[in-house]
Amino acid sequence: MKKVLVTGADGFIGSHLTEELVLKGFKVRVLAYYNSFNSYGWLDTLPASIRNEIEIISGDIRDPNGVRACLSSIDSVFHLAALIAIPYSYQSPDSYVDTNVKGTLNVLQAAKSLGTGKVLITSTSEVYGSADYVPIDEAHPKKAQSPYAATKIGADQLALSFYRSFSLPVTIVRPFNTYGPRQSARAVIPTIISQLLAGKKEIYLGSLTPTRDFNYVKDTVNGFIEIERSPETMGEEINIASGKEISIGDLAEELIRQINPEARILCEDQRLRPEKSEVTRLLGSNEKLTRLTQWKQEYPLSVGLQNTIQWIKENGDRFRTDQYIV
Repeated sequence: MKKVLVTGADGFIGSHLTEELVLKGFKVRVLAYYNSFNSYGWLDTLPASIRNEIEIISGDIRDPNGVRACLSSIDSVFHLAALIAIPYSYQSPDSYVDTNVKGTLNVLQAAKSLGTGKVLITSTSEVYGSADYVPIDEAHPKKAQSPYAATKIGADQLALSFYRSFSLPVTIVRPFNTYGPRQSARAVIPTIISQLLAGKKEIYLGSLTPTRDFNYVKDTVNGFIEIERSPETMGEEINIASGKEISIGDLAEELIRQINPEARILCEDQRLRPEKSEVTRLLGSNEKLTRLTQWKQEYPLSVGLQNTIQWIKENGDRFRTDQYIV
């Protein structure tokens, strides 16, 4: 039974990954961000049958000694712990460097010292910036259009340097826009759905013209697991992408049609990114992923949106629709 560590397991994607790893028979240890509320984030919502199979360690990815202890006797590590909200990175870039770059360095140093068998570093499609060409493959130039993206580029390159310098078995896993149950309203799909389900007739969004390549969270998680399983992925950067794009405006209109056809979209200035920071087009290539692994998309956007709508209906009290939170 392979023993794995998931950092950032208390978050959106991390909690789904943890759950699926348990279901697939992995022995799972997780690092959850320490807090004084005695909370393990989304892990607290998992069924007892899953929770009881997880070894949970509270800590901080910024603490090198704690990270090293977490990696002890681990075969593979899925490193997801990060600060991810782009608007907040405009306000607090120092914290993004400490968490995303130095936190990744802590994982790499510990894995190198302990001889960890495989290290999966979570990247983001934001590292590409606005597409120079589509579909965006892994050779596309990197272009930091936000402090968040800059720290993820830095973390990716640091990880690849450990592969080239020390033969550390690193893979860069680069999801495009993941959505689904447990995602917060800092992301566009739950923002739209939660406002609609709250009965809002005016739906507040930022720019409507950018396009995104959306992946349902279960497809993203299966991508991580297939990449870990494949012997062909070492030293590679690998997109997890659907290969399809939709504009934010068209996405919002589709959700309005499904939930409340009387609603209309309003653009709110505080939700807009600075002009040069907005990524206008993301459409990813999954050619490398499908060539090197057994991954295939199982949840088209129509199915994923239905599942997400249903979950938000059942968890509406978790969303604040009366104010914009960065």
